[in-house]
This record gives sequence, C-alpha cells and structure tokens, in this order.
Amino acid sequence: MDESTSTRPSLLIRLRDPGDERAWSEFMEIYGPLVYQLAKRRGLQDADAQDLAQEVFRAVARAIERYDPDPARGSFRGWLSRIANNLIINLLSAQRRHPRGTGDTDMQRMMEDQPDPRGEDSALFEVEYRRRLLTWAAERVRSAFSHLTWQAFWQTGVEGRPPREVAEALGMSIGTVYQYKSRVVARIRREIEHFETESSTNSQEELR
Repeated sequence: MDESTSTRPSLLIRLRDPGDERAWSEFMEIYGPLVYQLAKRRGLQDADAQDLAQEVFRAVARAIERYDPDPARGSFRGWLSRIANNLIINLLSAQRRHPRGTGDTDMQRMMEDQPDPRGEDSALFEVEYRRRLLTWAAERVRSAFSHLTWQAFWQTGVEGRPPREVAEALGMSIGTVYQYKSRVVARIRREIEHFETESSTNSQEELR
C-alpha cells in the first residue's frame, strides 16, 4: 500500500499483458460498474448491460496496443467512454437488425474512432468514475486503520454527522475526530493519486 508509484509500472503498460491478472482486476473493479451504469442509462436490460461491460473489456484488450496517450486526443477515460458508447450504439442497432455484430478489425476501429454522440454520457461517466474510485480507494485502505479511526472518518465524512455528535458517540475529543478523519482522507487521496498516476496519459513515452 505504501509502494511509491515509481516502483510500479503504469497500469496502461500492464494492461498490455493479458496475463497480468492484478492489473486487469484493478481495471475492472474501477471501470466495470461505470460501463454497466452507462449501458443501463442507455436502456439496456440487466443481462445485456453485463454482457456489454464484458464486451467493452474485450475491446480494450484488443485495442490497448493501439491506444494513443497523446493529451490532444483526450484522456484514457474519454477513450474508454467512446468505446463503451459506440458498442452500445452497435448493440442497440444490432438488436433491431441482427443478433450480434461481427467484431472484426474494421468494426473495432469504428468503435474506437467514432465521436461520442452523447456528450452528457461522457460527463456522467466522469462523475460516476469519481464516485466509484472513492469507494474503491476507501475499501483498499480500510484495513490500515483501527475501528475508531475509521468510524470517525466514516460518520463525519460519509454519513455527514456533526463532529461533536460523533466525538460524543465514540468517546473522544472533537480534535481527535478531525485528526482521525484527516488521516483517512489523506490515505484515500494517496491511493487515488497512485491509481491515476498509473493510468494517466503521462505514460506516453512508455507506450510508444
């Protein structure tokens, strides 16, 4: 948990190795629920939304070698959002015309390059990403803190209870509540920064 980001290769580099189970597990933990929610908002049924999420990750696995981290072309999340949206469009069209798309190379390139026709989906994708990332990071660091420390953070920072009320309930001073909350928030922030450093477009030189 305390590894510096310089000791771990970029998540984007690691995703190029289909055998790196840890990289793909982290990736799917973060982005799986986002793709699923996006599909549901676009009107897909539960089973189709789950299938769509799996298809998006297969598309990413096939396309990650060609991903261009040039900031001028947008962020990795923007790229992923376009793939998801275009696969949804393809699936909805296929449901009206054919059972399934072919998934060949030309279709793959179309899915990557076609502009996102619904900008609001990209914005919502970003909002949901931040929420999911916060939850994921909190789950990752939870075991590093005592029960009282975590409760001080959770009750004030997540449940929104007044610090004085939390202090009385936990048998500690208000200052201690703020101190414990600050420690957890700082740790969560480092975990998020760690993840985003690995998956950021700062890996441009490595990916070329």
